Amino acid sequence: MNKIKSLLAALLLAAGSVSAQTADPTIMTINGQAVPRSEFEYSYNKNNAETVVDKKSVADYVDLFVNYKLKVLAAQAEGLDTAKAFRDEFLMYRNQQVRPSFIDDNDVEREARNIYKQTQQRVDGNGGLVHAYHILVALKQKASQASQDSAKLRADSIYTALKKGADFEDLARRCSDDKMSGMRGGDLSWVQKGQTVKEFEQKIFGMKKGETSEPFLSPFGYHIVYVKDRGNFFPYDSVRTDIRRFIDQRGIREQIITQKIDSIAKADKVKPGDILDKRVEEMTANDPSLKNLIREYHDGLLLYEISNRTVWNRAAKDDKALEAYFKKNRKKYRWDEPRFKGIAYYVKDAADVENVKNAIKNIPFEAWADTLRKEFNDSTVRIKVVKGIFKKGDNTLVDNEIFQTGAKVKPVEGYPITAVYGEKLKAPKTYKDVRELVVADYQEELEKKWVADLRKKYSVSVDKAVLETVNKH
Repeated sequence: MNKIKSLLAALLLAAGSVSAQTADPTIMTINGQAVPRSEFEYSYNKNNAETVVDKKSVADYVDLFVNYKLKVLAAQAEGLDTAKAFRDEFLMYRNQQVRPSFIDDNDVEREARNIYKQTQQRVDGNGGLVHAYHILVALKQKASQASQDSAKLRADSIYTALKKGADFEDLARRCSDDKMSGMRGGDLSWVQKGQTVKEFEQKIFGMKKGETSEPFLSPFGYHIVYVKDRGNFFPYDSVRTDIRRFIDQRGIREQIITQKIDSIAKADKVKPGDILDKRVEEMTANDPSLKNLIREYHDGLLLYEISNRTVWNRAAKDDKALEAYFKKNRKKYRWDEPRFKGIAYYVKDAADVENVKNAIKNIPFEAWADTLRKEFNDSTVRIKVVKGIFKKGDNTLVDNEIFQTGAKVKPVEGYPITAVYGEKLKAPKTYKDVRELVVADYQEELEKKWVADLRKKYSVSVDKAVLETVNKH
């Protein structure tokens, strides 16, 4: 009986093992590390969506994916994944994906009610709210006596019209210098203490509902105020949406999350980071998409850093290597027509035509712009300059003077005298004349050599049978 039980247990265990293996089989092994089919599928489907122009077949995508994984391995071999800058950036992104799971609508609603209660107590304990309308006769600070007398006379005449039965809102639309409230008939909506200047505040909070004030002075000028209503702070339901929006806009959700994580960490006697690590583990176990997204960001950061060090930055800064590459591949960079390497410039004073040439004739082309700026445009702008390597059609002045096309030169206002300075080239002299092209090509060469070296260094095996099942299971 025991033998039967043991055999049954072994069979069930084996069945479970087979099920686990077939659920997400290994599609390839790179340097002894198994890559599950789900990871390859995620990457393939994301990079070959309907909107992608240059779609790849599954078979064609294998090399791209393998190269990507090899570069990540190279970054890890150099310890880039343990660098503080990398860890900080990765954890910040990773944690952003799981932090929202620590908060629910009940937490937000509770905070909204707390904010409401605090605001209600402050407003109601400080005089409540006043629904005020006003007409403003504006008066500037330190206005002359004549201006003050004129403003007072105008305010008094408006007040007299009100006493005789004129409509407040109509007068506000026609006479108020506060055009924003004037369009609403002078309506300032509900005002609470601390919201406006003290002279205005003291006046309106001392008035009764339905009362209209005589003209009074504030730093803005003369006001005539009508108090339409007074009351306590608004009911919660009428301001709930605004408070919830305030919570989102002010980052209060994040504050709630941080407080909850800190509270859990304190209760469990661990660090907040440990709580986040645990939550990541729980969520990625149940959500393959999240697991792939986090891994993609992790590997993407490593890929960027190692590629920058090995290819991009290296190529862009290695002048000797760029010059050598250019000389070796000079034929690739021939032009179909001549270029003009120099400046087209516009001056006010005829003497500056020669002054410009003398200033730059013995310095490298790359330094011309700084030299001209310092010598001619430091305090006042004496010259206008366009610098570059021009082909026909790029600049009308160059077209006219160098390529002799008879192009009509567009004048530059205030700089009537024109000139050009530089040299006409049939082909690039140095890599700097076609720098962007040379850098891009040299980067491509470095990339190919790097990948070839990685292919030699790390073993790669692909299970073709599993590859056939991609997106077909």
